Amino acid sequence: MTWTATHFQYSTYHCNAPMEIRAYRETDLMDIVKLFHDTVHKINIRDYSAEQVNAWATGRVDMDAWNRSLLQHHTFIATDGCDVLGFGDIDHSGYLDRLYVHHACQRQGIATALCHKLESSVDTDKIIVHASITARPFFEKRGYKIIREQSVDRCGISLKNYVMELSRSCSESR
Repeated sequence: MTWTATHFQYSTYHCNAPMEIRAYRETDLMDIVKLFHDTVHKINIRDYSAEQVNAWATGRVDMDAWNRSLLQHHTFIATDGCDVLGFGDIDHSGYLDRLYVHHACQRQGIATALCHKLESSVDTDKIIVHASITARPFFEKRGYKIIREQSVDRCGISLKNYVMELSRSCSESR
């Protein structure tokens, strides 16, 4: 099944209710995909061109592939009980794959809470993330170090990001 950006309307997020971090459920998938698309187009546009964000979040998502990936990883959802405010996932090796917070809920500690939960869910000596230009300062504040800058291709368009690593001693992991 493929999701397309033309098939939904965004709800209004107020982010006033208490936040809960919980495990991903398959019923969260549509909200996650909407949030991903919206965040890239409304937040990451500050650091990337329209052409780049359109290539990154095309408006078409293979829902089955995303669901499989989210189920295979440690995936957590930030919710206010009604709406998905953010989500993130990390695999068993410590690769932090996705971390997105709804555009109307930025700078409220949601990414911090999700990232803490993700980092705590794996027992590894290091965590790796491929951070966008936008996310780089967030990860640097958490102690991640840049390993290298890289250029990734999305639909024939080049996007800059950073391979970053958080080194942890055995006592710090999980």
